[in-house]
Amino acid sequence: MSNRISQLLRHWTANRDKQLWVLATIIETDGSSYRKAGAMMLINDLGQYFGLLSGGCLESDIMRQARRCWENQRSRIIEYDMREEEDLAWQLGIGCGGMVRILLQPVHAKNDYLKLEELNHYLEARQEVEYVQQVDEGLPVNEVRVIGKSHTDTGSSSSKESPQLFVHRLNPAPLIAVFGAGVDARPLVAMACELGWQVLLVDPRVGYAKPEYFTKATEIIRQPIAQLDSASWLGQIDVALILTHNIKLDAAALRLVQGSSAKYVGLLGPTHRTDRVLAIAELSRSDLSKPLANPVGLRLGGELPESIALSMLAEAHAVLEKADGLSISGILNQ
Repeated sequence: MSNRISQLLRHWTANRDKQLWVLATIIETDGSSYRKAGAMMLINDLGQYFGLLSGGCLESDIMRQARRCWENQRSRIIEYDMREEEDLAWQLGIGCGGMVRILLQPVHAKNDYLKLEELNHYLEARQEVEYVQQVDEGLPVNEVRVIGKSHTDTGSSSSKESPQLFVHRLNPAPLIAVFGAGVDARPLVAMACELGWQVLLVDPRVGYAKPEYFTKATEIIRQPIAQLDSASWLGQIDVALILTHNIKLDAAALRLVQGSSAKYVGLLGPTHRTDRVLAIAELSRSDLSKPLANPVGLRLGGELPESIALSMLAEAHAVLEKADGLSISGILNQ
């Protein structure tokens, strides 16, 4: 299961009344930490946790601390300070060197499940929201605020609105349209789903897009590509990857996504082939409404479908996260 909040909420929704639950949220960090403020994890009384707040080193102790929430139905605030040698974090063998404060909140019908049902509803509807959590050790009272289209992006996913409230902006999982359902699309769809992305697989050809090969795809679309210009999902996708290995189908897909919401459009194949695709689509490079990643992907090496899928998704991921895709350590430049 992905660690994205959408996947966590989907699992919780199906099991909310079968176990006792606690929501754990990082509300503050200082120095090095595995996850940043706003990261969430759901814990149940079977000893299971969904999501991660650390690299696995804090989870067992967080679970132990969470049990007190079931006893008094109140929130708790716990802190792990890897800067202090006397702190429990050192005893747990954690060497990140930073501080993490975590809010633990019991989840049950009497507190309206912390509005997690409402949160899940909006994320499933692909609506950006703010999740507002009361930061104290009393009875928890949380809130979901819908962010309208006029909302100004502050560039931060979480903030402290007041000493008593923690406000965390949550976005729906990225939605990716994959055009082409050949053999090389299999690892691409599987990896995207493992990331917690939603995947629309588009291929009108008979014999392609067999459901048994794409069991995790959100939806398989078999309509002719030229007939999809009024599809509602065109205004919702974040990524479009085109790999039908058919020049006419690639041209139709490339033309279609020009009117989409995609922030990243990638086309498999060398540039001389892309010139033919553009000619059939009756487009020039200057006509494209979105930058075209072609050849697509990061230069990772490897020629197998799995390597190509990793390369494409890595570049798309970097674009969505507004990252540069460079080596963190700089080892590639040595």
